[in-house]
Amino acid sequence: MSQPTIFDVASRAGVSISTVSRVLNESSYVDPEKRGRVLAAVEALGFSPRAAARALAGKGTRTLGLLVPEISGDFFVPLLRGIESAARESDYELIIQTTRYRPLRRWSQGLGEHNTDGLLLFADSASRALLAKLSASGFPVVLLYTEAPDLGLPSVIVENERGAAEAVGHLIGVHRRQRIVCLVGPEGNHDADARFRGYKRALAEAAIPFDPELVAPGDFQADRAAASIKGLLARGVAFDAVFAGDDGAAAGVLSALTEAGIEVGSEVSVVGFDDLPFVAHSIPPLATVRAPTEDVGVTAVRTLVERIEHRRRGDSDRSAPIVLPTVFVPRASCGCTEARLQKAGVHTRSIHTQGAAPRTSHAD
Repeated sequence: MSQPTIFDVASRAGVSISTVSRVLNESSYVDPEKRGRVLAAVEALGFSPRAAARALAGKGTRTLGLLVPEISGDFFVPLLRGIESAARESDYELIIQTTRYRPLRRWSQGLGEHNTDGLLLFADSASRALLAKLSASGFPVVLLYTEAPDLGLPSVIVENERGAAEAVGHLIGVHRRQRIVCLVGPEGNHDADARFRGYKRALAEAAIPFDPELVAPGDFQADRAAASIKGLLARGVAFDAVFAGDDGAAAGVLSALTEAGIEVGSEVSVVGFDDLPFVAHSIPPLATVRAPTEDVGVTAVRTLVERIEHRRRGDSDRSAPIVLPTVFVPRASCGCTEARLQKAGVHTRSIHTQGAAPRTSHAD
């Protein structure tokens, strides 16, 4: 699809090219009604005057844009570290815009073709309609922790389903847990959906019936997870393990169980997901699935830079998701001790996943 021009904007708005120019440059007064039509045409067409000027000059901004819901919290620290280091390695600057967990539905004065050469979009940071518009424009985009293969947009994800299945399978096979609670993440979230599939897959492989009574919301939040565990206990629901969905939710589970006087590890096993820096030092240390969060950032930037170069040369490029490996890390919260692991003959995959080779696949 060809990029829109100032002629297209003028035609759609029903004004002259000079009027469009005056509106865009704010060089002189323009009737408010005409100005509104011009701005509406610019938005509808996705026209970027600065990008057009750069294209004619054969230059770029040497800047990447990152759209994320927030930049605080333990999860985003290693992700941003990977993104920043890879951008610097490729001689690109980085601009960050936060959405505060409200997906953008249209471009405003924030990130876009007028000030970046490509965009990194975190899961749920942009609406489906906006993703479709970006895909149609050909502007370089890479998705993080989500997929849109039908739109031809590349993505970087982790082995969510396999990692969850491995963790729950460990609870079943090593600790003989049968009543395993699953705290699901936010509705519609890519990672949450895949991890829930992994939980159900592990149950099926062990011939343990799926019990919806053992499924409760965790939303990747400590407070929400703690409230769900307290609710299960109050209702008298019996369980001997909890797959918390992520480490943040797992922290809430540990708190709720400790408050109820339940010994974590021996009475109820608890497992998280991500292996954030604090979990090895929690009480007790949290068993979890290690995800290469920093490598997701590095891989996403390198993929985006490749797409930018392909676009400049007019080449086609791949859009299959890049899947980075995860590995289960047993610790005391699931009931593991070094002696018990050796006695059970447990051999987990190498936990040194940072820098591990990714694979490309359309399935997690």
